[in-house]
Amino acid sequence: MLALPLIEQKLEAYAFGTKAATEKQITVKAHERKRQSGNVLDVVPEGTPTEVVEHRLPENELTCSACGSKLVEIGKEVRRSLMMKPAKFWVREDVYYTYACKNCEQETGEASIVKAAKGPALLPGSFASAEAVAYLATQKFVMYSPLYRLEQEFNRQGLRLSRQTMANWLLNISEKWLRPVYDVLHEQLCREPVLHVDETTLQVLKEPGRSSTSKSYMWLYRTSGCAKQAIVLYEYQPTRKAEHAERFLQGFSGWLHADGYQGYHKLPGNVRVVGCWAHVRRKFDEALSTLPQEKRKDSPAAMGEWYCSQLFKLEQAFAELTPEERYEKRLEQEKPVLDALLSWANEMQARTAPKSALGKAIHYLLGHWPYLTRYLEDGRLELSNNRAERSIKPFVMGRKNWLFANTPGGARASAVIYSLIETAKENELDPYRYLLWVLQNAPQLSEEDAAWAEKLLPARAPKECYMPHK
Repeated sequence: MLALPLIEQKLEAYAFGTKAATEKQITVKAHERKRQSGNVLDVVPEGTPTEVVEHRLPENELTCSACGSKLVEIGKEVRRSLMMKPAKFWVREDVYYTYACKNCEQETGEASIVKAAKGPALLPGSFASAEAVAYLATQKFVMYSPLYRLEQEFNRQGLRLSRQTMANWLLNISEKWLRPVYDVLHEQLCREPVLHVDETTLQVLKEPGRSSTSKSYMWLYRTSGCAKQAIVLYEYQPTRKAEHAERFLQGFSGWLHADGYQGYHKLPGNVRVVGCWAHVRRKFDEALSTLPQEKRKDSPAAMGEWYCSQLFKLEQAFAELTPEERYEKRLEQEKPVLDALLSWANEMQARTAPKSALGKAIHYLLGHWPYLTRYLEDGRLELSNNRAERSIKPFVMGRKNWLFANTPGGARASAVIYSLIETAKENELDPYRYLLWVLQNAPQLSEEDAAWAEKLLPARAPKECYMPHK
């Protein structure tokens, strides 16, 4: 597929960015998985509408060709097919009638006027609907489909809906209806005792005072595995300065899982940074990859990687334990591994070139040792920051398609929409259904209750918002 001309890319960057499966095993690199059956009943959720089309012989053909007797039905064969249609669109007209009392008009000269109740609009002056906006949001931020592609698809169906119009819809609903929900989630996040953080780059074309090629950042903050309700929040910032994390985490006091970025170590003392052993293992793997295949097995790099792998194996064995039980097991079984690793690393550092891949891995390990061993202090803590890395991946995948954001306001809107979508997914909600529920109810609730956003949190979503399970 040919790349879009640069002008088209800039136009796109508007602001954002029943039966069990057969048990037959297929060998895939490094693991096995089950092959799914081709039966339609295995892939559609329970309750899916079924259209029955019956095929019978016409009356004039119900005669036996051998004896002339009438044929009778003795059985049937059923062939099931999964049917699909492209997205449908139509115009809905809400007509609100006005009524007058003719009797009052005749007697007093003034008619009593009554109008049918009219609910608040999603976006006053716009023909956007909750259904349309929720669909666009999930297509762009869940399916990673750039708006220019959606524009092309709509055009093929005869719908002239420009990418700029779609962008404006997403920007406006983000600020007007989704941001208040995001703010409540932010408050709840900062009350958690354990959090994870990560960040990735983002190009913003029209950042004031900066060139279009400058690196901006999308930050990721989320709850840990010990939280009752998962919360995943993104925040756009033009730089990677630690002050952004400090400002976002104002009010937070507890453990913060992070990578080796030194900025996190500048946070206030009430934030205790926990290092990531996945990064340590990754650096020993990198050192291992620089060696010829025949020299890898008994190399120091392999030894460093082995120590890290032992820790992850033990953590896997402790996964189902309570935090208290995990704390005790770690001290009993993992601390000896850590002590042995520290002794080995100190010995190897003295006879390893500092600028070699192995030297860099050892330097990273020893330099971050106080943070890497903090997980021993609380059974709720995790060995790695992989939870945050998994949560930031959807944004990274989306960025590969839409490349950049046009304005800081658009980048912030992307952060809000991504936050609600990923939080919904973490809580087993269908993103489209959840966004639809929020957008359908927010306008009315906002007129009735100042704290309306709290009523639209993922934790309060109705049953119909959840993913279907077989």
